Amino acid sequence: MIVVHPATATRQSSTVKSAVIEHVIPVCENTMDQLLKEVQELFDQQLRVDSLLALSKKLQAELKERLQSSPQCMLPSHNYTLPDGKEHGTYLGLEVGGSTLRVALVELDGRTSSRQPLRIRRMVTSSIDNQVRDLRGLAFFDWIAGKIGEMLSADREAHDYMQLREPIPMGIAWSFPIEFVSLSGKKLASTNFPVAKHPFGAETLLVWAKNLNIRLDAIVNDSSATVLSRAYIDPSTRLAVILGTGINAAIHLPISSLHESKFGQREFPNLVATLLDSSPTAATGMSHVLVNTELSMFGKRAFSTTRWDEYLNAHHMMPDYQPMEYLLSGGYMGEIVRLIMVEAIGTAGLFDGNLSATLSTPYTLDTQTLAAIEVDTSPSLSLSCRIVQEKYLLALPPTPVEMLFIRQVVRAVSRRSQGYFSAAIYALSSLLHEADQQAPRIPPDSSGEAGAFNDLDHISIGCDGSVINKYPGYMQKSQELLGQLSSMDPQKRKRVVLESAGESAVLGAGVAVAMANASGSS
Repeated sequence: MIVVHPATATRQSSTVKSAVIEHVIPVCENTMDQLLKEVQELFDQQLRVDSLLALSKKLQAELKERLQSSPQCMLPSHNYTLPDGKEHGTYLGLEVGGSTLRVALVELDGRTSSRQPLRIRRMVTSSIDNQVRDLRGLAFFDWIAGKIGEMLSADREAHDYMQLREPIPMGIAWSFPIEFVSLSGKKLASTNFPVAKHPFGAETLLVWAKNLNIRLDAIVNDSSATVLSRAYIDPSTRLAVILGTGINAAIHLPISSLHESKFGQREFPNLVATLLDSSPTAATGMSHVLVNTELSMFGKRAFSTTRWDEYLNAHHMMPDYQPMEYLLSGGYMGEIVRLIMVEAIGTAGLFDGNLSATLSTPYTLDTQTLAAIEVDTSPSLSLSCRIVQEKYLLALPPTPVEMLFIRQVVRAVSRRSQGYFSAAIYALSSLLHEADQQAPRIPPDSSGEAGAFNDLDHISIGCDGSVINKYPGYMQKSQELLGQLSSMDPQKRKRVVLESAGESAVLGAGVAVAMANASGSS
């Protein structure tokens, strides 16, 4: 329990901006003890293992529903197979992220190689700042081409290769919603990125921009790239998740589990369209497809929320659009903590009721700061006190009591994030298990991967992103929760194993190119 001096608990300052905390703070005043107790009760209300299992079942039902109907979620890619681990070669991989461009030479040496099977030989990272974001159309692709040229010129072997007539095969992992009609990207568009609001022929633009000797062979979503990069190393990988600023996942599902309308008018390789009628005798082609779940958009009716969540959602530029992301991702964990701190200033005497201009500004508390607070072991939390004072320009450092309150709030928010994340991952793994059990049986010689998954006793999940890979204890706690969910589930599932997958987008782009070249279907 936090012991608060009565005078501190009742102080109120005229500097508190009521407009900022309107609709967040309750009418009555609290002590920090009272508010912390309420925070912990609200954030823990759905975190018992039986409650998380029930939540997972709701999410699984929503996933299955959107496999049949939603034009925004559960979107089949043009990747039908996973790597067999035999692909070899050196390829050019690009990752176009929200704030970063990565250009790399990716080397594949085979799953059974005594060396590192999948590695980056050389990589150049560039910031996509506001100046770059303001570029339009050809100018943006010209900028990308310039970065490609810089990286290739710095690599002697690649530079020599560029002088040859044969172009360098390239793949792109794109971190925004894209529309393309084939794996090689005859048309490329982004709904969220300002430079690409109209369809572009990406290969043509890149070559025109700098006349580089390259060939665009594959375009993949970043979460799909994570599946490919991990599956190249570990054949038990059928699912991957990215949890950083946002959240998304990709999953390798039987084609028969998706409604035919999901595939539009695309041309299927090897008569894969025949699988859509669920007839085992019709199965003469590839059996599965890599699906971009757009996981952030799920859970509106499944998750329990608090008044701080509801305030965040109501004041978001896109309310209700990505309910899961608003509750558990790194882009919003800090904002939820900040809103609770603002309420504590207004009602419980935190910081003597003084709300600084910096603290009153939305989204000024990041996960790096949360992580530092959560694991602070310094005497009287002096390290955290200094961080908070400097970050929010406080006249005086927080007292140890105030800092303990903040740390407990941070832990409540991260604990809920881990619980909700685990429920979502368990829902995806359960969906995969059931879909494979219900899929039509494929003759062994018609698909290299048919039956392979059913022979394994576990599912490996590739994990990338700053929260899942770097937030203290996040992956470990999530793994523990997944084990508890599996133990309690009366429908026995395969074990779920989380595996870190660093630099997965750019590595996965390289794997996608290798697969395209191996199959001859660029």
